[in-house]
Amino acid sequence: MSAIDNFFGGPILPSQPHVFLTKLLRDRFVRFLLVGVLNTAFSFAIYVLLVFIGVNYALASLGSCVLGILFSFRTHGLLVFDNPALHLLLRYSLTWVVLYLCNIGMIKLLLMSGSDAYVSGAIALPPTAVLSYIVKKYFVFTSKAASASLRE
Repeated sequence: MSAIDNFFGGPILPSQPHVFLTKLLRDRFVRFLLVGVLNTAFSFAIYVLLVFIGVNYALASLGSCVLGILFSFRTHGLLVFDNPALHLLLRYSLTWVVLYLCNIGMIKLLLMSGSDAYVSGAIALPPTAVLSYIVKKYFVFTSKAASASLRE
């Protein structure tokens, strides 16, 4: 046992990390968060690329947003919710409008209470992420059976 393990009274990591990671990745919310990091990196990379090639920042942001939504629709559908059906894209896109409005509403309330924009945005991030998961799970990527019945 290492000194760090002794300090904490036992091992802080499981003896078989691959088993731990496998179990962790079975959790849908964990996959949602990890895919969110991937989606954010993708969107930012598109923004940076567009600005680098000379596109105006506003158009670069729009392009990044549109491509980011398409990319995240696929990654959420395939990697998190196991339902990549294209007919859900409109519903998925509408959730972004709702999430945006909820996010700016929370930020506005925090600003009115005296918080600054940076802190307000950071505080609004966790509840927005949880709301995003709930909305996507129960409104967009319902079970495949429910999706099939929606098409009938």
